[in-house]
Amino acid sequence: MSALLELFVTFAKIGVMTFGGGYAMLPMLQREVVENKKWTCEEELLNYFAVGQCTPGIIAVNTATFIGYKQKGIPGAIAATVGVVFPSLVIIIIISAFLDTFSELEYIQKAFTGIRAVVAALVISAVIKFFKSGVKDLTGLVIFILAFIISGILGISSVYVVIGAIAAGLIAGALRKGELE
Repeated sequence: MSALLELFVTFAKIGVMTFGGGYAMLPMLQREVVENKKWTCEEELLNYFAVGQCTPGIIAVNTATFIGYKQKGIPGAIAATVGVVFPSLVIIIIISAFLDTFSELEYIQKAFTGIRAVVAALVISAVIKFFKSGVKDLTGLVIFILAFIISGILGISSVYVVIGAIAAGLIAGALRKGELE
């Protein structure tokens, strides 16, 4: 039972500090799950995050579920998922009770401006870390650039981009081994 509680508490810590969605949680996930707990490696975390982005639902919840499942099966998946969602649920209930009353106040507006800036910095930090570990060769760099253009600039769904990247990776690997001639 203590392992399940540890999953819940770890993901609750991540959940309480995740402002701005799943991308903002990447640095915290990397620090807590990879560096501190050693529940997974950075490459595997990237894989969980990529699959979590392509599957229905919230990236943070999907990623927590994958990691929890890896640690303790279905009970671990439930503990991690509830852990990452619980703080947000409590915070949303509290904010919704007071938001209409205080949202027009100048200091609340300024606080939101600060939060948005921090979230942008966290996302950029996560992108740099994952770029360093995820792009290991010229093929990876080409796939990264194409994925960025197709998704970020052209606005094509990330599901198609990931499927295309999988195909490109398989084809590049087969070409390297001489399987496609």
